[in-house]
Amino acid sequence: TDLAEQAQVTKQTATSLVDRLEAAGYVERVPDPRDGRARLVRLTRKAHALMPVARGEEQRIEKEWEAHLGPRRMRQLREALTLLREITDPYRAEP
Repeated sequence: TDLAEQAQVTKQTATSLVDRLEAAGYVERVPDPRDGRARLVRLTRKAHALMPVARGEEQRIEKEWEAHLGPRRMRQLREALTLLREITDPYRAEP
């Protein structure tokens, strides 16, 4: 539930994403020592090794796009992408 809230997606979407990341070896589910019913999602070594590459690529792409769009349009793009994510979530509640 916490992960879904932080990612701003439904619990079903978060579960599906974690399932795929776990299958690929990037995360693992471990028991929550504070709550026997809960599971924590933890990054694996494989994921940690990839983080600098992913962050660098993310920054490179954002700089490139902002150079073309400018700061105002880049903000608008981020807002539009957030809205699109909300309406394309396959598990979202129907309005």
